[in-house]
Amino acid sequence: MNQMLTSEDHQKIKDLRLTIFAEKFFELTNDESNDSLLPEEVFMNAVDHTLGIRQSQKTSKLIKQAQFPLPSANIAELHYLPGRNIDQARMKRYANHQWRTDPTNLLIISPTGGGKTYIACAIGVAACHSGHTVYYTRMDDLARLLMMAPDDRREHHQLLERLQETDLLIIDDFLTVGIDQNIASDLFAVLADREHRLPTVIVSQTDPSYWVTVMPDKIAGDSIVNRLANNTRWLLLGKTDMRQINGEKARDAAGFWE
Repeated sequence: MNQMLTSEDHQKIKDLRLTIFAEKFFELTNDESNDSLLPEEVFMNAVDHTLGIRQSQKTSKLIKQAQFPLPSANIAELHYLPGRNIDQARMKRYANHQWRTDPTNLLIISPTGGGKTYIACAIGVAACHSGHTVYYTRMDDLARLLMMAPDDRREHHQLLERLQETDLLIIDDFLTVGIDQNIASDLFAVLADREHRLPTVIVSQTDPSYWVTVMPDKIAGDSIVNRLANNTRWLLLGKTDMRQINGEKARDAAGFWE
């Protein structure tokens, strides 16, 4: 099959800047075991290989841009222990969810150690695999960025635009630190813009009834909480302490010492 292509033909394909495709195509045409295949079959095998590589590269880029603290989190590796209040069927829906077409928010709430950050990251990583853009941030980091950004209007606008336009916004440790009026105003602007358009995942140890009490302005606080508490799904984790369980497993593992 390799006799069908000259060195000039090889160079022409490379000149198209289809390096991955060209390498796979040349590999297939030089493999005698493929001599029984039709030319179009060889061609499509190379196309499928190229698309697979490009999809993998795109997913890796989306995961990197999302800035997950746990970029290897995987819904398939969740532990469905008694008392966690999660089940495989529901988590599978999140893994396959099309976030762009469903602007319903998600609240993940549990006491400390409940594994909510891992679940949020696993949902976000799955969204990246589906081709969605994701922005993950902790509330304290977001507050710091919003506090610093006003010094540069262009940077401030770019930050707000990214928060408003990302397919899936994940805010972890929501309102575990206090925020001032300016930050609350920016948060309101972001959530108001995303409402009924793009979903937001809120991860917290507390529920909306507490959030209202710590907002610097009651009216703005009511507006923010109302947008988050309505048109939303709730994932209320149980009191199972995953940090303690994982710590005990680590101590039982071979080679552990202290």
